[in-house]
Amino acid sequence: MQFGIFTVGDVVTDPATGRTPTEHERIKAMVAIAQKAEEVGLDVFATGEHHNRPFVPSSPTTMLGWIAARTERIILSTSTTLITTNDPVKIAEDYAMLQHLADGRVDLMMGRGNTGPVYPWFGKDIRDGISLAVENYALLRRLWREDVVDWEGKFRTPLQGFTSTPRPLDGVPPFVWHGSIRSPEIAEQAAYYGDGFFHNNIFWPKEHTGKMIDLYRERYAHYGHGSAEQAVVGLGGHVYMRRNSQDAIREFRPLFDQSQVMGGGMPMEEYMEQTPLTVGTPEQVIEKTLSFREYAGDYQRQLFMVDGGGVPLKAALEQIDMLGAEVVPVLRKEFAIGRPADAPDAPTHVSLLSARGSGLGQEPAGRED
Repeated sequence: MQFGIFTVGDVVTDPATGRTPTEHERIKAMVAIAQKAEEVGLDVFATGEHHNRPFVPSSPTTMLGWIAARTERIILSTSTTLITTNDPVKIAEDYAMLQHLADGRVDLMMGRGNTGPVYPWFGKDIRDGISLAVENYALLRRLWREDVVDWEGKFRTPLQGFTSTPRPLDGVPPFVWHGSIRSPEIAEQAAYYGDGFFHNNIFWPKEHTGKMIDLYRERYAHYGHGSAEQAVVGLGGHVYMRRNSQDAIREFRPLFDQSQVMGGGMPMEEYMEQTPLTVGTPEQVIEKTLSFREYAGDYQRQLFMVDGGGVPLKAALEQIDMLGAEVVPVLRKEFAIGRPADAPDAPTHVSLLSARGSGLGQEPAGRED
């Protein structure tokens, strides 16, 4: 099982000091968080893709390429690659290039983004969101798997005899997670192709998360990729820790109250009961995270947000230190207990290359269209 950090790269005022970091400071903070995640032994760093304030990560490949040159082991991922508003040709080329630079330490999470206006900014119509996600991803898969592509669809100009360059490293495309918190069509898409499904459930109750994951698992088995228990699932999480829970709550409450997403509605304690948000001690984070298996099953990737909503860099790095030293070692041990032998590990470039060489993990007929 993989554990890591994801960031949305928001620029938010620290309510304790009244200071708002500059865009430059926030970008550098994201790099520092990635390096700290590798230092403490986490497996994954993931960044979002946003093109609107208050977010800064508009170019994930630029950031991840910079981080790749400064790390050696950690997997570099996106917590959103906008499959709807990006040209799939450019996605194919950019992430294959990043895959080569990072020696295979790359995967992607496809998503539709967090803001409606992004569609017209890139010449698209939000009413086509699901259709764009389906068509663009079908083309992306072909670009990575076929040396020469002839293609015609609804949303972009046709391709004739086109070859995307560079080709994926070792002929193995980056593994893809499909991220969605509310769209069953995306869970269906992930299941159809036998890809991963990531439910970034930081703002959603467990009952909803469980239904989405159950749908994905059921359809994954329906399409012949394996049993429902062998489907590849990832979850989000949101934590803020201190040695005693009172200090954590005292420090985080102003961040919660000013949040445009979390604050202004139910009290923080009620919010924590209904969502994965855990504000407290490392032991409380362990207990809450282990409970995710009750509705997600034996899953493959767990990512935590530690820097959103105005958390200063120093505090975010302290969260990562506690995750690496106290939380994740226990989670690795506890999640391994009772884990079925056929429950898959999260795919990596090495495992995908090995599966191809052994003839395992080949896609059933019809999964390239």
